[in-house]
Amino acid sequence: MKASYPLFATSILLALGCATVLPTHAADKQQSMTAERPGLVRVNPFFHPWGTYLDIPDFARIQTSDYLPAFQRGIEEQRLNINAVLENRAPASFYNTILAMENAAPLLQKVSLVFYGQRSANPTPAITALSKELAPILSSARDDIYLNDKLFQRVKAVYDQRETLKLNEAQQRLLEDTYLSFSRGGANLNQQDKEKFRGINKAISELSLTFRENILADTNKFKLVIDNKADLAGLPDDIIATATATARSKGLEGKWVFTIQKPSYIPFMTYADNRELRQQMYQAYTTQADHDDEHDNKKLLAKIASMRVERAHLLGYRSHADYVMEQRTAKKPENVYDLLDKLWPAALAKAKDERAQMQAMIDSSDNHFKLKAWDWRYYANKVRAEKYDFDEQQTKPYFSLNNTIKGMFYTANRLYGLTFVERDDLPKYHPDVRTFEVHDKDGSVLGIFMGDYFVRDNKRSGAWASPYRKQQMKDGQRVPPIVVNVLNLAAPIDGKPTLLTFDEASTVFHEFGHALHHMLSNVQYTSQAGTAVPTDYVEFPSQVNENWMTQPEVLAQFAHHVDTGEVIPQALVDKALAAGKFNQGFNTVEYLAATKLDLDWHSLTDTKLRDAAKFEQASLKKMGLIDEIPPRYRSTYFGHIFSSGYSAGYYSYIWADILGADAFEAFKEHGIFDKATADAFRYKLLSKGGSRDPMQMYRDFRGKDADIKPLLESRGLL
Repeated sequence: MKASYPLFATSILLALGCATVLPTHAADKQQSMTAERPGLVRVNPFFHPWGTYLDIPDFARIQTSDYLPAFQRGIEEQRLNINAVLENRAPASFYNTILAMENAAPLLQKVSLVFYGQRSANPTPAITALSKELAPILSSARDDIYLNDKLFQRVKAVYDQRETLKLNEAQQRLLEDTYLSFSRGGANLNQQDKEKFRGINKAISELSLTFRENILADTNKFKLVIDNKADLAGLPDDIIATATATARSKGLEGKWVFTIQKPSYIPFMTYADNRELRQQMYQAYTTQADHDDEHDNKKLLAKIASMRVERAHLLGYRSHADYVMEQRTAKKPENVYDLLDKLWPAALAKAKDERAQMQAMIDSSDNHFKLKAWDWRYYANKVRAEKYDFDEQQTKPYFSLNNTIKGMFYTANRLYGLTFVERDDLPKYHPDVRTFEVHDKDGSVLGIFMGDYFVRDNKRSGAWASPYRKQQMKDGQRVPPIVVNVLNLAAPIDGKPTLLTFDEASTVFHEFGHALHHMLSNVQYTSQAGTAVPTDYVEFPSQVNENWMTQPEVLAQFAHHVDTGEVIPQALVDKALAAGKFNQGFNTVEYLAATKLDLDWHSLTDTKLRDAAKFEQASLKKMGLIDEIPPRYRSTYFGHIFSSGYSAGYYSYIWADILGADAFEAFKEHGIFDKATADAFRYKLLSKGGSRDPMQMYRDFRGKDADIKPLLESRGLL
């Protein structure tokens, strides 16, 4: 994920593997009759193997009514398997307790990965409603495990023997993670506090879902309708064409519609000459879920923050941030604040310099006004064009989506020997999805990769990667993962290819880095597969993967002009890279401001309900944020931290970027496609998933701890 998410966060109760599924009983069958074949009893497709190539989920067979029975049976299957652990009279061991729990709920994992993948990428109102119904059910089932004292005593008995069990590194880590999951899940609480803990978990899960729904509802509610062609002045033709198509889809033929979805919002704010309309768009974007109506999130988020403090206190932590960072590589909030305080002065100074340059341009024109937040992207683009003779419209013809996908495949082939075969015959959940069979260098099937690239009204905003099946081992054989990249790019118009900005092309490479982390995974235990690593480490491999997008050798393979086929001139690439550093003050400050806001919310040490607007205002004032730059996300639409897995963790991007920038130095030192370096990155890092200590894996690859200097250089902050 680059702009949003989750990677992928579900309410899977444990990190689960691939135990034998319990027998299907007649009661498991849904009694609905199919319209095509009246009289036949329809069997829930989740209850059996899919019967497709590589057992890819057969999305066409899934009905919304299948999910709840599958979840219910999956929870029951898990309960029975956990009971078998409890009833085992043999002394607790790694195999009869830890491994048995690892393998306790294959059906629950199967349905969860499909359901939550669809909830984010392709939801219907029925799926959205069901997610709210499921939240308390799954929260309760999870608590039934972690608050079971008898089960915890078995786990603890194994944990207490860990030094004498002669476990390998992956087993040792699985044991330690399982024990921590119980201790952090309330196992040490008394009965009264356990019930309180259950209530808090249930409430947070429900509030988080409502928070997410409010953002989507408020985002979709706004549209800027333009009926005067003069108001389109400054906008590129492709952006106008997209607005025309959007208007047509909404029954507004002959008009132009812009939304606050990123593919519409950012180009409008960058190119539209009409300052009043830019202000309208800016105010709509920065007030999402903040209108004191049924979709307002202020009270919701304050309640979530308060309840997280209450839960942390129950478990013996000072704050939610302390609770979260115990399992992160940062270890404690103070370490993150220290890093942010090192970066903030240089970033803010650079942003102020950028502001001064833009104000000077305004002052030299016929219009005289003070630069405002809704002017920033517009005048940053103009200063960039004047200073570097560059506009990102110059590069877009060279970055068609299709060619960019070819470029990322070329890179994966050169680095790891992977090949990609598009398969139009395999199941997909939406016509936009493209599916590829991925082969390793020895010809074996490594995994299935899906790409879902285009914006849709029902799709969650942002960009992310998630698995429909994690890499696992079955009968000693590796089962290939199924992973999807989901983005929100503008869809093709009138048969013309989707063209990407430099940043969008980078995002395509970034998200594919997450997909590679999944596909190259080769671990024994499913809970350690792929991106099952700390949140402040998970972005690191994907940020490394971005670097190849700008390498001349890679650009020569895919960055071809959409009309002439000409390879992008290196002089234009150099201009783009130089110009890209111009607005890094803005980019870094808006990100760091959101990061500090996240930490401020989650470093609270009391449960007092805050006035969200006043709290945010005080936080931004304390950090010294200038008026012309808002935080990347304001509290009311900060989905990462209030409805996803990044609470007290939005810092993870910059934390991981330090690793990413330093790691790519190894490729620069030895050659960007050096086989030994690529093999080390694959086999010492990517293939290991979460089976080893992440920072030790990094040191094994790099031979040292990461240096912050490459990051500062890449952002022009030195």
